[in-house]
Amino acid sequence: MLGSVVNFLAIAVGGGIGLIFKKGLPEKIGETVMYGLALCVLYIGFSGALSGENILIVVLSMAIGAVLGEWIDLDRYIISLGNWLEARYKGQEGTTSISQGFVTASLLFCVGALAIVGSLQSGLTGNHETLFTKSLIDGIAAIILASSLGAGVILSAGAVLIYQGTITLLAQVLSPYLTPVVINEMTCVGSLIIIGLALNMLKITRLKVMNLVPAIFFPIILCLFM
Repeated sequence: MLGSVVNFLAIAVGGGIGLIFKKGLPEKIGETVMYGLALCVLYIGFSGALSGENILIVVLSMAIGAVLGEWIDLDRYIISLGNWLEARYKGQEGTTSISQGFVTASLLFCVGALAIVGSLQSGLTGNHETLFTKSLIDGIAAIILASSLGAGVILSAGAVLIYQGTITLLAQVLSPYLTPVVINEMTCVGSLIIIGLALNMLKITRLKVMNLVPAIFFPIILCLFM
């Protein structure tokens, strides 16, 4: 769990530094910075989406995952959590949505090959080097994100700890199924969700991105049969 704990601390510290910068950042500049970040997120999404090799697995994963996500309605729970936090910290975050920062950062930090592969290495061999590298990247990203999206970015550190920690603890069970092909398809599906996230950040769409998150895990099952 050491790698996941370090990743948690890197995001929390980076987010705290970003909040310090945010206090002296004019609203107009903060909005422009957020749009710039959205374009970077869009680039990350398109880059990762190219890793997929079987379009049928991607389509089925998105379709089944969307149905499950809508049925559970993860987006509603995240918004409720954000609203509760905003009520507690009312007046400190201005017009910034805590839930927006939490969802945006959580998806960016949890989706991708580094999170999966690094967690598996940590659990199977005790090698935390990949997660240490990811921690450095995420810490820098957290500074930038928190400077525009606020305290919700810091809360995403908890989501990363739970997500990566779970994979680490279940590494012995999951490793036979998380082949390079499966990881590529999971990265592709997750990257498509990141593209949707970027479109929301650009205010082009209002997608319920959290309701699409279950789709990330369906390639594990579908790759067994396709």
